[in-house]
Amino acid sequence: MYIIYHCVGGAHSSAIASAIHLGILPNNKKPSLKDILSLSYFDTLNKKDQGKIIFRGIDENGHKVFTLSRQFVPHLIIPAIKDAWELAGGNKNELLFVNTMNGVNFLMKIGGFSSRRLNLVTFGRPIVAYGTILAYNKLVKIVENTKKLIN
Repeated sequence: MYIIYHCVGGAHSSAIASAIHLGILPNNKKPSLKDILSLSYFDTLNKKDQGKIIFRGIDENGHKVFTLSRQFVPHLIIPAIKDAWELAGGNKNELLFVNTMNGVNFLMKIGGFSSRRLNLVTFGRPIVAYGTILAYNKLVKIVENTKKLIN
């Protein structure tokens, strides 16, 4: 199975969900601000990374985990990826797209926009990281539901 966590920018909620899924971040307690900020791919994607499916690792059951920045057009991007996958000989049922936007709060939006779009990283990154801690339980729930679905 190929699990693709997706969100608007691919740098925050999907990055954290993939880290939880892979056991890099805990699923039984909230991480510290330092834990969030030390994740090598948190708040680091740029405009050139939009639309790219980025491999994050293999989980304990051999499923490959990815993230995707799909901007505000999941209704276009996801069907296109599924069709391309099928044209390349893959089975659409091997792909699982998981929207992480339900785990995003206002602080994550403000901080992420400031950091990634306005390039005000020193201002935005701590805000999006703090917002991520506040939203962490929702992101854990998204990952738990995903794991139940695939197992």
